Amino acid sequence: MKTAHPAALAAALTLLAPAAAHAQSTPQAAPQRPLGPPPQPTWTLTVGMVPLVAPAWQGSRDYALSIFPDIRVAYKDVAFASVQEGFGVNVINRDGWKIGPIARLRFGRRESTGGSPFLVTGGSTALRGFGNIGLAGEFGGFVQYSPTRRLALRTELRQGTGGHEGLVAEPSIRFTDRAGPFRYSLTARSTFASARYTQVYFGVTAQQAARAGLPAYQTGSGLVSAGLGGTLTRPLGKRGQHGALTLLAGYDRLGHVVADSTLIRQRGRRDQFTLGLAYGYRFTWK
Repeated sequence: MKTAHPAALAAALTLLAPAAAHAQSTPQAAPQRPLGPPPQPTWTLTVGMVPLVAPAWQGSRDYALSIFPDIRVAYKDVAFASVQEGFGVNVINRDGWKIGPIARLRFGRRESTGGSPFLVTGGSTALRGFGNIGLAGEFGGFVQYSPTRRLALRTELRQGTGGHEGLVAEPSIRFTDRAGPFRYSLTARSTFASARYTQVYFGVTAQQAARAGLPAYQTGSGLVSAGLGGTLTRPLGKRGQHGALTLLAGYDRLGHVVADSTLIRQRGRRDQFTLGLAYGYRFTWK
């Protein structure tokens, strides 16, 4: 799932569950011992929740508390489906490369509060007169390259349909490692989009200008946002194989293509912060 805010969420959730994909490889052992990581389960199911304090809508100066569900299913290291990360298949998965199709949902935006369907408290009245934005599906592909087990370079390119009809590209670089009982990740990320996307979420049409009392503004294509995100995960349970508690935080800054909109200049803010605490529990079976 992708919401109209914030871009931090999907990236942060990649480490919420104590998945074996992030485990370190077994070091060199004596000849009588098998080499490589232990056998991986065929299926994994992760169930959890993510309370998140974030801007009420991407670009908002008002903050809100939302509680997002975290439900993920994975088949080996082949296919994955998630409320947050969408559905994808690793068609190519070798020599550090993962390439395949991906589909995501981007929940809409409500005129009354600006918030997602998972809003608990808070919100914004800055969007009154703009109308609601419906659910959008985004379909495309991804390429990921991991030169080491700690570093992953990834790019997604998706075409929207429904709530928006734009093209979205999201390159990122993620570093993961361990420090004692904790796992942590640092991610540099950015989002680029076509005008057919930016106009929906940041533009001001003549009709909206008349209703909201703002000057009309036509957006273009380019950088929507760029930022940094981090997670700190404490695995729980026996050998940390069942549950995990994760602190996540992020900062993103809107690019000029959307920050120059009269909506952002008069009712929003370029700097966007997120803070959340998540819990996930993993089930495995053959």
